[in-house]
Amino acid sequence: MSVLNVTNLSHGFGDRAIFENVSFRLLKGEHVGLVGANGEGKSTFMNIITGKLVPDEGKVEWSRNVRVGYLDQHVALQEGMTIRDVLKTAFQYLFDMEAKINDLYMKMGEVSPEEMDALLEEVGVLQDILTNNDFYVIDAKVEEVAKGLGLQEIGLERDVTELSGGQRSKVLLAKLLLEKPDILLLDEPTNHLDEAHITWLTRYLQEYENAFILISHDIPFLNSVINLIYHMANQELNRYVGDYDNFVRIYEAKKAQLESAYKKQQQEIADLKDFVARNKARVSTRNMAMSRQKKLDKMEIIELAAERPKPEFNFKVARTAGRYIFETKDLVIGYDEPLSAPLNLTMERGQKIAICGANGIGKTTLLRSILGEIPAISGSVELGEHLHIGYFEQEIKGGKDKTCLQEFWDEFPHLTQGEARAALAKCGLTTKHIESKVMVLSGGEQAKVRLAKLINRETNVLILDEPTNHLDVDAKEELKRALKEYKGSVLLISHEPEFYREVVTDIWDGEKWTTRLV
Repeated sequence: MSVLNVTNLSHGFGDRAIFENVSFRLLKGEHVGLVGANGEGKSTFMNIITGKLVPDEGKVEWSRNVRVGYLDQHVALQEGMTIRDVLKTAFQYLFDMEAKINDLYMKMGEVSPEEMDALLEEVGVLQDILTNNDFYVIDAKVEEVAKGLGLQEIGLERDVTELSGGQRSKVLLAKLLLEKPDILLLDEPTNHLDEAHITWLTRYLQEYENAFILISHDIPFLNSVINLIYHMANQELNRYVGDYDNFVRIYEAKKAQLESAYKKQQQEIADLKDFVARNKARVSTRNMAMSRQKKLDKMEIIELAAERPKPEFNFKVARTAGRYIFETKDLVIGYDEPLSAPLNLTMERGQKIAICGANGIGKTTLLRSILGEIPAISGSVELGEHLHIGYFEQEIKGGKDKTCLQEFWDEFPHLTQGEARAALAKCGLTTKHIESKVMVLSGGEQAKVRLAKLINRETNVLILDEPTNHLDVDAKEELKRALKEYKGSVLLISHEPEFYREVVTDIWDGEKWTTRLV
């Protein structure tokens, strides 16, 4: 049974077309992966089917009485509400039902016997709905999902307005899972999750009996939870049965087949044109030339899709740093309360270190303490000599009203416009992206703008906080290659072992020194 039908959808921003006449169908229970390079329109598609955007053309039809749940990062969380309060709003419709039952009981004191029977019947139906939807074990369900996504470590009684962007995303994801809608729409849900919580979410989605559409660039995660792929590229949307690996095999085979047919046809066209040019003027061969010209005119020309620019990340290296990058002495990190035991850490020139561990244990706080952005609770950090540090932050605020070109040029005013455009293009951004405002770009495209700024500074130390969030598969692979070849030192936070294992020389497990329970 079809729960969503999208027909002949077309949409664009200004003169930049995103989709052209695409159709899509979602059946009950299907687990769909929506894939494609950064900027191909995956999040735009989600916004259209949820009604946040109106398409230029086409129709979106949901089945009647379908409950749709969308992981919306921009929902306002109300001050004064705790994490637990927000999670319990997932069951608001059941609390409303309980209130209705109480109202019906109040009415029973002033009705006739016949009306009493009708009221008792209605109460019985509502009571069954509450029981079947686990109303009487809501607290246990809240605890289970909160534990699975690491919210218990943050504290369920904490005010939601005090949370970081990553913690906020976790709360919204947990609330959405608790709502258990008929259709889940998830846009990169693993971005702020560590390995343990991704494993929990994987199991949850594997057992999810309802349909979902998932956008993710985390291929192992995607492979383990979906059974269908819809690939978005070149304004088209194509369906593939199976997991991501199966899609890649079929897609590459079809692409090779099309390229072979294209080359063959181009050779045939060249031969026909050559024959026509040589023979159209001669009386004896004019008819044959006209016949071949007709064949040329009727030929359905094979067109290859324009290749998207592949990103190229080559970090500029500054003069060699001193032997030690930094050394901490009894460093205790945190804000109002300690997040760590006293830390005595040393990083030497040439080391490439990944910091891993659960969210909320202070990984980002450690980076910011080393950089001197936030004061330590106690202890000290001593930085080495001749350091040229490049810092990639997980969350960036402000600057989105500018175009990509302005955003980049403000930091490199000595470059010509041509040089600035070329630097952005090398990171996989097209002319349309470069001239667009940062705010209208996808998360992956925004990350590429930030990486463009980072690779064009001379550095000898890179400090990277979740640099692969939002990046598509090609960009991730290129960043991995660039970091492996980088001659400087690297301190990296990542929840993707398949990304950092081949890059780093050392792994620091933050769970060994945290004061948080994990």
